[in-house]
Amino acid sequence: MFLNKIFYTLLLAVILSSTCIVAQDMNTYNSENAMTQKLTQPPYLKAGDTVAIVAPSGILLNRETEIERAKNLLKSWNLNVVIGKYIFNKNNHFAGTDYQRALDFQEALDNPNIKAIWCARGGYGAVRILDNLDYTKFKENPKWLIGYSDITALLSQVHNLGYENIHGMMCTSLADKKDDIAESISTLKKALFGEPLLYTLKSNKYNKNGEVKGLLIGGNLSILQTMLGSETALDTTDKILFIEEIGEYKYHIDRLLQSLKRAGYFDNCKAVIVGDMTKLRRNTTSWGKPIEQLILDVFEECDFPVLFDFPAGHEKDNRALIFGRNVELKITSYESTIEFEN
Repeated sequence: MFLNKIFYTLLLAVILSSTCIVAQDMNTYNSENAMTQKLTQPPYLKAGDTVAIVAPSGILLNRETEIERAKNLLKSWNLNVVIGKYIFNKNNHFAGTDYQRALDFQEALDNPNIKAIWCARGGYGAVRILDNLDYTKFKENPKWLIGYSDITALLSQVHNLGYENIHGMMCTSLADKKDDIAESISTLKKALFGEPLLYTLKSNKYNKNGEVKGLLIGGNLSILQTMLGSETALDTTDKILFIEEIGEYKYHIDRLLQSLKRAGYFDNCKAVIVGDMTKLRRNTTSWGKPIEQLILDVFEECDFPVLFDFPAGHEKDNRALIFGRNVELKITSYESTIEFEN
């Protein structure tokens, strides 16, 4: 009896050891596989290509000037412009009915001559048309989708289909002075025309240093949380996550992050890049900590690098990010860099 116990104990040890080795091999495979993930890249733009401007979200009230400036900007890049039929429609909060906004977007998706879709503005509304879109013809002729904020919903949908897209300025940003949005314009053009993208930033004292490579994903924090449990939710496994937000109380930022955390969103993340946290509201009762520390507290159990103050989001300096592209992130006490794979 005693010898049998020894035998089974040894046998169990061998099985467990083998299981650990297999698990380690799988982890190594998954890690290496993640490093070589590659999404389909729509063709870079060239002179003579056509860009569609559509409004899948909020109403464009008295925004004709910004749309005209957007047309002129694209034309200065030797591009042709098509404006959505319903772009200036009004349906309470929205730029037309759900049907009208979806139809404009669908026509842009389906038209093989359109090489990029530039969203006029965010606000709210994109989630209401997600399930009405058909990407069959888009897959035959992939094109760049450009936007941020509420457009995160559409960027996430396109990402999950396996295509790169651009988190970048929208047409309404052209209400600002050109000098104030020079980097937004310059980096958007670089992303669209295939020029190298490399960002170098001064270090923030709250940064968690480290060096990683991985696929960049993300967007607006509220929209990412809204996508949980749906087909449009992002898989963050072995990816570098970018987040930004505007107009929220600190307790709401914490609520959003805690919700994502409980859903396992950060369990297998490789790094987090925090963009602009714009126009944070003042709590009636003080939160007692800066926003950076609030975020770090959520990530306390997560062993990955964290970069703060990346200039992207709801500020005038809104630099373009190619979601679905592999990047190399280096965070040191002196400076940080984000280099996009060509």
